[in-house]
Amino acid sequence: MSDLVQLLLAGGALGSAYALICLGFVIIYRATGVINFAQGGLLVLGAFLTHQFAARAGLPFALAVALSMGIVALAGVVVERVVLRRMIGQPVFAVILITLGLLFVFEQVVSAIWGFDLVLLGDPWGVRTIAVGGVTIEIADLWTMGLAAALLAGFFAFFRYSRLGVAMRATASDQEAAIANGISARTIFALAWALSGAVAALAGTLLAAGPRGVEITLAGVALRAFPAMILGGLDSPGGAVIGGLTIGIIEVVSAAYLTPNVPWLGENVHVVVPYLVMIAVLLVKPYGLFGTREVIRA
Repeated sequence: MSDLVQLLLAGGALGSAYALICLGFVIIYRATGVINFAQGGLLVLGAFLTHQFAARAGLPFALAVALSMGIVALAGVVVERVVLRRMIGQPVFAVILITLGLLFVFEQVVSAIWGFDLVLLGDPWGVRTIAVGGVTIEIADLWTMGLAAALLAGFFAFFRYSRLGVAMRATASDQEAAIANGISARTIFALAWALSGAVAALAGTLLAAGPRGVEITLAGVALRAFPAMILGGLDSPGGAVIGGLTIGIIEVVSAAYLTPNVPWLGENVHVVVPYLVMIAVLLVKPYGLFGTREVIRA
C-alpha cells in the first residue's frame, strides 16, 4: 500500500508539471487557435536559464526562477511579434509548421550555449527526502506540486477576475466581437505568448529539479504532455489540470507495474500507455473530456 501511495505522489508531481505544460498549450490555442509545438523549446530554455542563474551565477533560487520566467516570457512575445504576427490570416497548418520549426531553433540555440551534457539545476531541494508513514517522499516533488498548484490557482483567478483575463476569454470566445468592443487582439496574442512562455519556464524548472537535472532532451517532455492536453480538451484550462494529473499518474504507475511484469512490451511501454488512453478517450469524446464541442450549422 505504501508503494502505491509513493507512486501516486510521484505521479502527482509529474502530472503537476504536465498540467503547467498543458496550460501553456491551452493559453495559445484559446487565443490563436494554433497548437504551439514550440512550447518544448520554451520549456528547455527556461530550465537552462534557471540553471545559469542559480547554479552558475549563484543567485537565490527564487530569483533565478523569476528571472527565467521573465526572460522566456519576453522570448514568447518576440516570437509572436517578429514571426507569428506576419502569419495572421494564413492557413492554420502553416502556422503550426512554423511553431514546429521554432522548436528546433530553440533546441539549437540552447545546445549551442549550454551543450548536450546533463547539468544540475541548482535548486535548494537536491536529493532530500522525508518519510511519512513508511512512504518516502522527495522534497522536490512536494515543491513541484505546491508551486504548480499555486500558479494554476493564480491563473484561474487572473482569467476570471482581472480585466486582461476577461479580455483574453472574450477574444477566445469571439474574436470579431471582442475587437468590436475595443479589445486589441494583437495585445491579447502577445500576452498569451508571454504567459505561455512564463508557464513553460516554470514547468521546465520543476521537471529538472532535484536529482533529475536538465539536458536538451527535456524539450521532448512537452510532446509527452500532449496526450494530457488532448485528454482534457484543447481549449479547457480545467481540462489541462485534470488531464495533466491523470496522465502523470498513469505514466508513473504503468512504469512501475507494466515494465517489470510484462517485459515483452518493452522498456518504454509507460511512454506509450498515455497515448493509448488518449486514443480510447477520443474515440468516445472527440473533443476531449472538457473540450468545447464545435457545432457546424448547415
